[in-house]
Amino acid sequence: MLDSQVVDQIGRHWGWVALRGVVAILFGLMAMFMPAITLSALVLVWGAFALADGVLALIAGIRIRDQGKPLWALIVVGLLGVGAGIATFLWPGLTALVLLYIIAFWALVAGVFQVIAAIRFRKDIRNEWFLGLSGLVSILFGAMLVMQPGAGALALVWVIGIYAVFFGILLLVFSLRLKQHRAP
Repeated sequence: MLDSQVVDQIGRHWGWVALRGVVAILFGLMAMFMPAITLSALVLVWGAFALADGVLALIAGIRIRDQGKPLWALIVVGLLGVGAGIATFLWPGLTALVLLYIIAFWALVAGVFQVIAAIRFRKDIRNEWFLGLSGLVSILFGAMLVMQPGAGALALVWVIGIYAVFFGILLLVFSLRLKQHRAP
């Protein structure tokens, strides 16, 4: 069970979660409305998204305190995102299959840690299931990519875009729930 100080910390830093949601929605909309984007441009755009999401998750994980310690689940998600983003920029000529597996691994692991965080919050925050559902969506998305690696580039762009928009909406809704837990 989280103590009142942790709940207060979570409430005060709700904006970082909301910003992650906005970044995800913008990325998803761009991917869906620009389906003719080249795979190399998609690689760079996805790398920027993973890097931005990772940095924001790191900031949130460091600022939100659990008994005086950073929230480790968000820090792990942040490090994964930063690592995936940097790897994408270092090797922009990756094949679609390698990129697909990077995205799948990132989504699977990030989803697991978001579910863990939602379970941790379940007794202290109402509707924490939004965070858990965003984690489940990430896990399902990653599993789908692993099971269907031969999907075409256009289909992948649409799937990534829809995933990012849905993920972002869930994070925004969750952030509004967090906002209610800030101290007056």
